[in-house]
Amino acid sequence: MRIVLVGICGSGKTTLALRLHRLGYEVRECGQEHSEVPHMWQVMSRPDALIYLDASEKVIHQRGRRHYVKDMVVQQRRRLAHARAHCDLYVMTDDLTPAEVLERVTRFLARRGAEAGVDLTGT
Repeated sequence: MRIVLVGICGSGKTTLALRLHRLGYEVRECGQEHSEVPHMWQVMSRPDALIYLDASEKVIHQRGRRHYVKDMVVQQRRRLAHARAHCDLYVMTDDLTPAEVLERVTRFLARRGAEAGVDLTGT
């Protein structure tokens, strides 16, 4: 199963992608938040499961994304509107630890029939 992650900067995509990869999932981050092509995630990634991660402006700021101002977050959400409307799973990460986000996503993937592979790299 090809899993694609989208979401605004600071929502936890990279952390989740690394953790899913370690479990053996085929996962890719799509930079949809930087593209003016609304359906880029469909064309470039062709996902079997599209997971949208979100975070509030306050949490993005707390996570060290201090250079992101309100206008940039608004712009990213506009660029991600198509992906959000079509996502298979939406996760607001504000009140979740990375482990809780991973648990929520892996439970969803298990319900969809996706199984983790075996990661032999040890990373």
